[in-house]
Amino acid sequence: MTGPAAALAHRLARDAEAVCRHYLSNGRREGRYWLVGDVENTPGRSLFVRLTGPQSGKGAAGKWTDAATGDHGDLLDLIAANQRLTTLRDTLDEARDFLRLPRPEPTPWTKAEPAPQGSPEAARRLWEITSPIAGTLAEAYLRNRGITDLRNCANLRFHPRCWYRPNEDDGPGTRDAWPTLIAAIRSGDGALTGVHRTWLSPDGDGKAPIATPRRAMGHLLGNGVRFGVADDVMAAGEGIETILSLRQVMPALPMIAGLSANHLAALLLPGSLRRLYLARDDDPAGRAAVETLATKARDSGIEVLTLDALLGDFNEDLRRLERDDLARAVAPQLAPDDVDRFLVMLGREAG
Repeated sequence: MTGPAAALAHRLARDAEAVCRHYLSNGRREGRYWLVGDVENTPGRSLFVRLTGPQSGKGAAGKWTDAATGDHGDLLDLIAANQRLTTLRDTLDEARDFLRLPRPEPTPWTKAEPAPQGSPEAARRLWEITSPIAGTLAEAYLRNRGITDLRNCANLRFHPRCWYRPNEDDGPGTRDAWPTLIAAIRSGDGALTGVHRTWLSPDGDGKAPIATPRRAMGHLLGNGVRFGVADDVMAAGEGIETILSLRQVMPALPMIAGLSANHLAALLLPGSLRRLYLARDDDPAGRAAVETLATKARDSGIEVLTLDALLGDFNEDLRRLERDDLARAVAPQLAPDDVDRFLVMLGREAG
């Protein structure tokens, strides 16, 4: 950038905090950054504006990035997007008008209190700086697992470098940050109560080579990772990939992943539920969890049907069988009216 635009961008960068306070008033300063939801001044923490730094180059003041969209630029770009200006001339005029305004006194910065480790607040802060999974390593990882239909999966997002705390089972020199599939854990009313992290290898071909590539944080008891809004019929299972595999043949059936056998057993069921499908893992803990939740559901007047994989689990079925073969294997385990209602086959009908 050269000429008047470059000169204005540099002047704006010298007063970056004032620019943010004027155009992004719903944000706040944290250290050397101004954090807000997006260029349109939505509350949140996805967009970072650097307030201090050199005049140009790496780490320059006034540079911003939206972690949710990948958009970035300088303060002229931010003003144009914020004010929805479509020409450079209008953007420069707006910047000149701003620079003639009296500068408000910057308020003293106080560092935000750190969220307790593993708390719902820590989970919320992490969720706010994730981005949609489309086109990311998280999407590549799921596709490598045979999971290609990711419609209505807003509770899955991506973080390019999520912190990982190595433990005694990790080798020396284990990296402390990896690309990560982030899943929102929500209560029945949709409130975020935690997140689940799956750390990935940098090529997206599998999970990261660490001792515990899956960890959850926040309040899990009674809650889970939800796909769709449950009404009269829903399915539940332990793992996210188990549920996503079943969604490849039943994308309209609301489902929830409990994330572990113990948490699946403690899942809170909606009052409107009339039929519950339980994807059963073929191990003692999985069978016990299904039986516990099934008993609780039946005591509430809910019909319970179990779903069993042909091979080791439903993701193995998905990867080793044709999708229609998986649908045909699931069909006899469904209530007859749910076959037409939920089951999708690429070729012929399930019957």
